[in-house]
Amino acid sequence: MSLQRVALTITLAALLATSLGGCFWRKEEEQKSGIEKLYEQARKSMDSGNFKNAILYYENLEARFPFANQTKQAQLDLIYCYYNDRQIEATVDAATTFERENPTHPRVDYALYMRGLAYFSGQTSWYHRWFNADLAKRPPKDMQESFSAFAQLIQRFPNSAYSADARQRMVFLRNRLADYELNVARYYMSRGAWLAAASRARVVVEQYDGAPAVAESLKIMLDAYRELGMRDQVEDIRLVLAGNYPETLEQVVREERKPWYRFW
Repeated sequence: MSLQRVALTITLAALLATSLGGCFWRKEEEQKSGIEKLYEQARKSMDSGNFKNAILYYENLEARFPFANQTKQAQLDLIYCYYNDRQIEATVDAATTFERENPTHPRVDYALYMRGLAYFSGQTSWYHRWFNADLAKRPPKDMQESFSAFAQLIQRFPNSAYSADARQRMVFLRNRLADYELNVARYYMSRGAWLAAASRARVVVEQYDGAPAVAESLKIMLDAYRELGMRDQVEDIRLVLAGNYPETLEQVVREERKPWYRFW
């Protein structure tokens, strides 16, 4: 091969390499531009309160660029948008997925908080207030899920910015859950199902310590044990009432002193 031909080959190879490198660079720049444009549009929609549009942009970004740096933040923003668009199931799914796929991410506490908040939102909906619904009589599935998410947050991230609010919501949920169990215990008492009543009341005492429903639950246990002839258990409950709820014990004593007969 002549020197002229060798030089031509080297020149063509260099031109080809430069051309390919330019293509790759342009493709990378176009991709980067596409990610940033999508994220900017999504962010603007979210900041303006147009959550439906923001969701479309974020979902598109996540689908097209799953490994981009912006995608992790987009996933967190998407949780927020779902929640504000009142898509509760989507909020829970997105938060759960983020927790599972990013167990060491510094914002896992936020995902946990939003999952708890999504389940919690069902406890204060406008239609409950409008129709004066007694939440204590509704099945507590979502309340339990919310309580569990907040409990995980506090246990794993005690110093999180969301922990204080989570604790307050847990107090509310604890009381709601205790009220639900108390209502069930009352129902069993009204039916004369003493053992079942005592069992449900014991759940309140053991699992929801500090709830206002505990005092009445102890009284139900005492009354149920008395009906069952379980004297040792009755005395144990009386001691607990004396040490913690003396007013409830006074009520028990007054009821015990009432005569069994009435003339009118």
